[in-house]
Amino acid sequence: MAQSMVVRSVGPSAAQYPAGKKLPANTKLVLKASDKVTVLDKAGTRVLSGPGSFTLDGAVKRDQTQSTQIASLLATGGPATRSRTGAVRGAPAKAPAPTNARSPNLWFIDAASQSGKFCVAEPARLMFWRGKVDQDVELKLAGTGSAATIAWKKGSGNRLWPMTEVPVTSGTSYTLTGPDGMARKIDLVVLPSVPTEVDELAGTLIENGCENQLGLLVETMAAASQAAGSTGDR
Repeated sequence: MAQSMVVRSVGPSAAQYPAGKKLPANTKLVLKASDKVTVLDKAGTRVLSGPGSFTLDGAVKRDQTQSTQIASLLATGGPATRSRTGAVRGAPAKAPAPTNARSPNLWFIDAASQSGKFCVAEPARLMFWRGKVDQDVELKLAGTGSAATIAWKKGSGNRLWPMTEVPVTSGTSYTLTGPDGMARKIDLVVLPSVPTEVDELAGTLIENGCENQLGLLVETMAAASQAAGSTGDR
């Protein structure tokens, strides 16, 4: 049994179940019409829609493959070994990934869409990732008085943050400009420590406003829940 955490909440009971609220195992939620509460725990995520009464048993029902996928998502060192040039050694991408592909790791910056606050687990291992690898791409990264070009060759998905040219500083805003000339702002938040429990990690992301990473965590845990057939009692 494990506690759950509210990660999203809308409706008349939202104030009673705000994002970040911890719910002990076997908590019963009574929701009203139009309520929708998303809870996360070690078992995955559940979206509870009112009206109705729901019990959170927190039982983990997951096979080894799903457990490995989640462990890879949360690993602060990433799911593959990096070379000194910043590329990642691993299975080569032989075909373009779908445009809606999710990042394989919570601590990778999505080079195509990331904006807003981003929580950093280990600055020295901060990585850019792209899901579409069918062509060469160059992006411009700029910080306070510093700048660097991040170049991907066709088939390459990962690049290390250029620490020498653009140091990682918590609370600093950076801009990432793509070939289309559109600039996106990224605000880095370096975490002093990374919680090992999923619910505590979700709380840290909520507290620091790292919404994109929270969304990735919720989506991945939801996929694990669906694959395991976890439904719970109503």
